[in-house]
Amino acid sequence: MKQEKMTPWYSTTDVEKKWYVVDASGKVLGRLATEVASIIRGKKKPEYSPNADTGDFVVVINADKVVVTGKRAELKVYKHHSGYPGGLKTKMYNDMIKVKPEFVIEHAVRGMLPKTRLGKKIFHHLKVYRGAEHPHAAQKPEAISI
Repeated sequence: MKQEKMTPWYSTTDVEKKWYVVDASGKVLGRLATEVASIIRGKKKPEYSPNADTGDFVVVINADKVVVTGKRAELKVYKHHSGYPGGLKTKMYNDMIKVKPEFVIEHAVRGMLPKTRLGKKIFHHLKVYRGAEHPHAAQKPEAISI
């Protein structure tokens, strides 16, 4: 009998991690987030495995220059509830991008990752910075365009 070939299965230790830098200036928030989430998850690699951390690290710079299309800037609302009655807190996109632009990108990417222990772990592979400077020069990140 001929033995069939098995699909290779990769674990976290089998994959080499790379660092990438993405410039968010002028990019649309949702399109940027989908590409970043795909890189962090490892879906663009041939070694992708859905149950293992096979993704890369991504550094996003110029988070304050990300854009949204249409009326999204006036309509998008970020909500948080404290758990107490009347504890709903809301903040509009226009206010949030001025105060905390890192949160806007992190929130969009986090929503595209799995809601499991693996998703929480790989979310830490995302580093977002407001300006063009970042402290990850020692990792020699490659610049990629999205």
